[in-house]
Amino acid sequence: MSTTVVQTAGVMRAADVRALLGDPPPTFLIDEADDGARRAYHRLRHAAFVENQGLFDGTDLDERDADPRTVVLVARDPRGAVIGGVRLGPATDGPDIGWWQGGRLVTAARTKGVGAALVRAACARAEAAGALRFDATVQTSTFRFFQRLGWETVRSVTVASTPHVLMRWPIGRIARLVKATKSELGPLLQGIGPAGFVGDDGAPVPGSDLVAACDAILPAMVERDPEWAGWCSVLVNVNDLSAMGAEPVGLLDALGARDGSFASRVLGGLKRAAGAYGVPILGGHTQLGVPAALSVTALGRTAQPVAGGGGRLGQHIRLTADLAGGWRPGYAGRQWDSTSHRRPEELRTMLAAVGKAQPSAAKDVSMAGVVGTLGMLAEASGCAAVLDVADVPKPDPATMGDWLTCFPGFAMLTSGPQDLEAGPAVSAVCGQLTTGHGVGLRWPDGDVTEALTAGVTGMGAA
Repeated sequence: MSTTVVQTAGVMRAADVRALLGDPPPTFLIDEADDGARRAYHRLRHAAFVENQGLFDGTDLDERDADPRTVVLVARDPRGAVIGGVRLGPATDGPDIGWWQGGRLVTAARTKGVGAALVRAACARAEAAGALRFDATVQTSTFRFFQRLGWETVRSVTVASTPHVLMRWPIGRIARLVKATKSELGPLLQGIGPAGFVGDDGAPVPGSDLVAACDAILPAMVERDPEWAGWCSVLVNVNDLSAMGAEPVGLLDALGARDGSFASRVLGGLKRAAGAYGVPILGGHTQLGVPAALSVTALGRTAQPVAGGGGRLGQHIRLTADLAGGWRPGYAGRQWDSTSHRRPEELRTMLAAVGKAQPSAAKDVSMAGVVGTLGMLAEASGCAAVLDVADVPKPDPATMGDWLTCFPGFAMLTSGPQDLEAGPAVSAVCGQLTTGHGVGLRWPDGDVTEALTAGVTGMGAA
């Protein structure tokens, strides 16, 4: 008997359904467990790990099961009965730092693909929760199953007096971001920029104490949120000057807009930000009747510009960030707005911090996120870097995965012993420049996972 699925856009044939779900289609569904499903999952675990395998005496329940952060995913057959499950959640007590563990994978039936589907679902769920490290300890008899699913073998361990293997799911979120935003810059920008300031966000003007910076806003962002685009066009430029230790003295804007009404919205955000930061708009260019486009050039002054590549092997890395505010509406997980509600004196105090401290190197965190920006500082300094994840200043509402890959409003990475006095911003040592290339993430147990294995831009050392 044939089956048709009627949709508002037309008819989907049964063959189309099979093409989407597989042929034959799966005979189970995976979802997050409610209380009843959790109890069923616990019964499956007890039968497998206590009664059949004898791994545990009396019960296999532990503190992770009592942790309210622990997530249980279950597989259900067509009647809704639980036929498998897996648990996962933060590996450490206290705040979630982006290190998750999975475990207690169990299946009750020989339904093909249940175990693999649960593992894949757990990986996706951990990444969605902002995890940057996801581990599991598996029995030696099943670790090859995990290898076939793409997991990496870390080392042998013992669990319940039984040999196990610590496995790790490779999470490439940071590497993908860096590749998309920065990896092609080296070949494109060869020969551009003054000596000693390779890859810096601003450029000292030869023969003067001027520093120039220029940033463009994505056209899609200008179209979608013109006032915010105008604000950000000032924000990113004064941050660039701040990272060089320069005091901003003026702005030039270039704006393309479909009409005057739209242009006034962009300019409204730009004027409001310029007023908040106390930087005059000196002029620029405005073109109507064209697609949205916005770029701003900022000029600043300093007699001692701070280079992004001035770091030295062994120096500490400090992150100074404004943790107030929240996700910009429509940009959750991508843009943290800590600046638009700050008082002008607070904004200006943060901007002046690098110039007053004069660290060995400084870069403001932008499109490549905290880790990608650290990779650029390390690359320009001829080093690698390690970031101590648990020591990173982070706002509570943000997951670690989001925080380390978003645009954070105001955040500065610096190297050297200097503390930064940045008003309302929080500052903490959270890493070190080391030998080699790339960036590693160091976790409380001492393990280091590779976030970036090579330089970010390909520009090399300054």
